[in-house]
Amino acid sequence: MKQSSYIRPLYKLFTAVATVFLFAGCSISIDGENYTSQEPKFELEAFFDGKVTAWGIVQNRSGEIVQRFVVDIDGSIQDGALILDETFTYGMGDGPTKRIWTITKNANGTYIGNAGDIVGEAKGIAYGNAFNFAYEMDLDVDGTTYRVNFDDWFWAMDGNNMMNRSYIKKFGIVMAEVTIFMQKQD
Repeated sequence: MKQSSYIRPLYKLFTAVATVFLFAGCSISIDGENYTSQEPKFELEAFFDGKVTAWGIVQNRSGEIVQRFVVDIDGSIQDGALILDETFTYGMGDGPTKRIWTITKNANGTYIGNAGDIVGEAKGIAYGNAFNFAYEMDLDVDGTTYRVNFDDWFWAMDGNNMMNRSYIKKFGIVMAEVTIFMQKQD
């Protein structure tokens, strides 16, 4: 038996196993149940009813900051739905300048959200001091549009401040991360 006849299958097996471990390391999974007893309880409607300012960054897979932005959010309750009118200003990079969310709470406590650049419906669920929003978006990157999944997590720090962490995924692999600090305004 030639040496190359058994080395080639071993090389393929090693490559397959390494690829699985590489991709598994690029995935993030947060268990919301870990936050159900955490305080303060995050109440979506209460936090966003009024004016909120958010400061954020987007980091690519290498950790480089590719966007820096401020979002002015004007929230209101209309006909039982939470309306978030977002205006974006970019200090670095570019993206949408406007987004309007309509978010409704279902009888079972989950949420459904819609916005013009969201594909289908965003699905939300509260977990104590955390809130998770999951949705698809057609994201424009350098003139090319990619359909990506957002795994969007919010954590209440107190009644006026919140941290948000979003994981932008393609094929289950985190391609970019968004970090946002939000603060209610008087």
